[in-house]
Amino acid sequence: MTSIMRKEPGVVDIDTSASAARPRRNFVVDKEKAALHAIPTSRITQTLRLAMSGTTPATLHAPRERAPLLIRPILPRAHRSEQTSLLDLRLRGKGGALVPLGELGHFEQVAENQPIYHKNLKRVVYAQAETAGRSPATAILDMQSRLEHHPLSADLQAEWAGEGEWKITLRVFRDLGLANIAALAGIYILLSIQTGSFALPLLILLAVPLTLLGIMPGFWLLNIFTASPVNGYANPVFFTATAMIGMIALGGIVIRNAVVLIEFVHESLQQGHDFREAILQSGAIRLRPIVLTAMTTALGAWPITRDPIFSGLAWALIFGLLASTVFTLLIVPVTYYALYKSRYSQESGHE
Repeated sequence: MTSIMRKEPGVVDIDTSASAARPRRNFVVDKEKAALHAIPTSRITQTLRLAMSGTTPATLHAPRERAPLLIRPILPRAHRSEQTSLLDLRLRGKGGALVPLGELGHFEQVAENQPIYHKNLKRVVYAQAETAGRSPATAILDMQSRLEHHPLSADLQAEWAGEGEWKITLRVFRDLGLANIAALAGIYILLSIQTGSFALPLLILLAVPLTLLGIMPGFWLLNIFTASPVNGYANPVFFTATAMIGMIALGGIVIRNAVVLIEFVHESLQQGHDFREAILQSGAIRLRPIVLTAMTTALGAWPITRDPIFSGLAWALIFGLLASTVFTLLIVPVTYYALYKSRYSQESGHE
């Protein structure tokens, strides 16, 4: 897995939860000799712990110190690292005689045990990395395709969303996507109740996908013309979770613009205007209010573009408003005219 990550451009700081192999020294007590010197195993263990880890028997209250200073006796690093120095440690035995540690046992070198991590009752090893100047989504998709060509052995399994930022990203976008669907469903129900039709709300909701025609190309153009590299890595503005929040919030604004246009057409028809004339007047008269609403919202979001976290939300609002305003003023009236032209023509003929 780490070899795949090293070959992937933009993937940096690669690490795993596996520890490097290292030796460990265990002191094996010769219990017979320790018994002859009347030295229990607990005292040997306590002496080694004091020499290697130290202890805090007291504190010192210095005049110029706010908090008490800990007094921690411990062997110097050079003596702790030398096996000969440790074997020369003295313990008081029977009759008060000082007995060197080397007479009570010997050191045995063994391999240090590797830590074993578990998740969902399965053994796992975590492979971690960061991305620099690149979206984690594109990097993971490329690495997944590489892993398909060079699969792991049958008893191993790779789970890309096991932990970390990628798992959080998938959860956030999944939850925001479900929230967006729920919001659009609620808007559709309200519009159906208000208009008394099941088809007309679908026409009004047509303005929502039009925002994507501004958001996605907008982020692409923004990164082409304004993104400047940092320390040799690209520094793009990503379509983050906050940008998706902006896209969801944008749905209410563009739907309101479409509703205003359709209501103006209905009012013009009630006043006796021709259907085609009502469509043209709706676009001409409502142009200034809709454009002004879009401009004030975009200008209000402009200061947020400097924020490192919520810049995606601001850019999504700005690009989505620019595109949806233009497309709403053109596509919604034209589509409404194409769908209801024959109906209103027949009503005019009967009259």
